[in-house]
Amino acid sequence: MAIRDLTSERLFIVGDLAAGLSVELPQQQAHYLTNVLRLRPGARLLVFNGRDGEWEASLLENRKRTAILGIEHRTRPQEQGPDIDYLFAPLKRARLDYMVQKATEMGVRRLRPVITERTIAERVNTERMVANVIEAAEQCGILRVPEVEPPVSLDSALAGWDPARKLIYCDEQETSADPIETLGHVPAGPVAVLIGPEGGFSDSERSRLLAQSFVVVLSLGPRIMRADTAAVAALTLVNVVLGDWRRI
Repeated sequence: MAIRDLTSERLFIVGDLAAGLSVELPQQQAHYLTNVLRLRPGARLLVFNGRDGEWEASLLENRKRTAILGIEHRTRPQEQGPDIDYLFAPLKRARLDYMVQKATEMGVRRLRPVITERTIAERVNTERMVANVIEAAEQCGILRVPEVEPPVSLDSALAGWDPARKLIYCDEQETSADPIETLGHVPAGPVAVLIGPEGGFSDSERSRLLAQSFVVVLSLGPRIMRADTAAVAALTLVNVVLGDWRRI
């Protein structure tokens, strides 16, 4: 793994990156660089787009509504993290922000909100989730930016499920099994982690989940956790046993 520079400013770029390219920034990013960070022409920073690795760039021009970056050389090749989807019942605003940021830091590939019978969030702001994903990636040196999918019902998610991807269902009623031992029986390959709402899954939802051949039931111990805490706990266990932590 290439050494990460965590001292330089990092910026997510939508377009392609290659040596010699000039990139015109949208107004919001230009404002951030010139008015918040107070960078001036000649300043250097790191940029990434989730596809082409990380690149060193220099600020070429400040303009009223935009700024121009010159892409110079690649500092890190693109890294591919573990193939982990994270499915979750959306939470209220501040705690959803936290959960999305932590899932990004934990290296998930996709964020997939699912609407359950006890979901309490009135609506799901996917644009805000994308912004939180990008912010977490910029701050933590992450190169792969998780996809954010639109919300679907739990029934729709299960109906369209690819059985080759095991669904690790964190069940607060399952307290007897050792989670490390449970995950040790999951075959290598793509997986997903499912965390329910604050009130838990309904009895009918739990029955549907337990009836699926691709579902693996996971205990998170004897204590009931808040959903955002359970997300970090479950993704930690999965990364240790099935993800890329074991290869560090």
